[in-house]
Amino acid sequence: MRATFHLKTLAVAIATLSVASMTNAAGLDRSGQDITAFLQDGTYAEAVYTYIDADVSGYDSSNNNPLDNSYVRGNATGDIAESYDFFRYGVKTDINDTFSIGVLYDEPFGAAAKYEGDNNFVANTNPAQSAGEFANDEKPSGPLGNAVIGAEATTAGQGTNVEVRSENLTAILGMKLGADKNFQIYGGPVAQRVQADVKLRGLAYGPATSYTSNINPDQDYGWLAGVSYSKPEIALKAALTYRSEIDHSMNIYESYPLAPLLSGGTLPSTQNTIMELTTPKSVNFDFQTGVNPTTLATAKVRWVPWSDFVITPPLYNAASTSAARPNGLDLVEYEDDQWQVELGLAKRIAPALAVSGTVGWDSGAGDVTTSLGPIDGYYSVGLGAKYNVTPEWAVSAGGKYLWFGDAKGQLPTQKLVGDFQDNDGYIVGVKLSYQGE
Repeated sequence: MRATFHLKTLAVAIATLSVASMTNAAGLDRSGQDITAFLQDGTYAEAVYTYIDADVSGYDSSNNNPLDNSYVRGNATGDIAESYDFFRYGVKTDINDTFSIGVLYDEPFGAAAKYEGDNNFVANTNPAQSAGEFANDEKPSGPLGNAVIGAEATTAGQGTNVEVRSENLTAILGMKLGADKNFQIYGGPVAQRVQADVKLRGLAYGPATSYTSNINPDQDYGWLAGVSYSKPEIALKAALTYRSEIDHSMNIYESYPLAPLLSGGTLPSTQNTIMELTTPKSVNFDFQTGVNPTTLATAKVRWVPWSDFVITPPLYNAASTSAARPNGLDLVEYEDDQWQVELGLAKRIAPALAVSGTVGWDSGAGDVTTSLGPIDGYYSVGLGAKYNVTPEWAVSAGGKYLWFGDAKGQLPTQKLVGDFQDNDGYIVGVKLSYQGE
C-alpha cells in the first residue's frame, strides 16, 4: 500500500521545507530541531544546507538618560540582522523490523546581530557630542555621566554586536511495537556545544556601554524521547518528541569598564570566571497524512519555554546589583514562551517530481524584547520541490518568505532603547537525500 501514496517521493518533498523552520524569531531558536529524518522508512540519509537573510531595522531612542525609561524616536539603526547559514545532517537505518537507529546533527540555537552607522547602539566617535547628550537637568548624578562618556571614547566607532553558535549531535534508538509495528518509542543522548560573544556599545546601554563578554565553547549533555504512530495505507505518520534542558558551565571573560565605579571599587573591570547557562527544553509534534494517492497534508507544532531562559554573566550581574535590584540583572531574558505552527501540502506532479507549499506562524517570545534580537515572531509562506535523480537519490530545494512581528528593544533595566517595525526576511535551502528499503 505504500506505493499507492507514493510516500517515498512525497515524504522527501515535505522534508524540504523543514530545512529551516526558524530564523531566531523567538528567543535564540534557529533550526527548529527537526527529527523527521529519523521518521523516514527504511534506510535514509540527508545533508541539508540553509541560508537565512533577515532585514531587521528600526530607530533608536533619543532619550539617553539611564534613569528615564520612556522611548523617544531617534536615529535609524540600519539593518542589524547579519545573514547566516548552517548545515543539518541525518542518517537512519532499520536493524530489523523492530529496532531502528539514527544520528542527527543540527545547529539549534543562535544569534547574529550587528549595529553600525550613526545611532545610539554605536560608540560615538565624537566625545564632545556625547557630552552634549548629558548636558541637561536629567544628567545622572555624580560622575556617572562623565564615566559613560569616557567609556564611549575607549570604544569609539565600535557597534553593538552579538554572535551565538550552538551544535547538537543526537543519537536515537527506536523500537516498534504492536502486531503491525504501527507504534514506535524512541530516545537517546544529545551532545550540545555552545559559544557566544557579546559587545554592548553606545549610549543606549548607559553605564553598560563598552561591556564585552567572550564565552568559550562548552559541551554538555541532555536527552531526547518520543513516540510515533504510522498507518502506511493512508500515508499517516505522527510523532511527539521531547528534548530535555541542557545545563552548561562555561568559562567566560568579561570586560566592564564602569564596574569599579558602579560597585564603589569592590568589583574589577575585567574577570575570568564560570557562567551557568541552561538551554531550553522543547516539544515538537510532526504529522502527515495522505489526502489522495498523490497528495500529502502536513502539520508541525513546536513549543519552547523561552520565558524560563536567561543569560546571566557574573560580572554584568554583580555590577547591576543595587538596593532596588538585590539580585542584579540578566543580560538576556524573554517574557513569553514560543509557539510555532506550520501547515503544508505536497503533491507528486510527475513520477520523479514533487512540489510542496507551507504557511506558518510563530508567536515570538514577547514584545518588548532584547535589543540584541528585536523580533516578535513571524508569518511565513514557503515553496519547495524535490526531484528524484534515481529511485534512491534525490535533490530538494525550498524557500520561505517571512514577515516579522514588530518589537520594541528593551534593556534589562526596562529602559526602551529601540523600535523595530515592518521587517522581513527569507530562507533558502537545498538538500541531498538517499532513501532505500
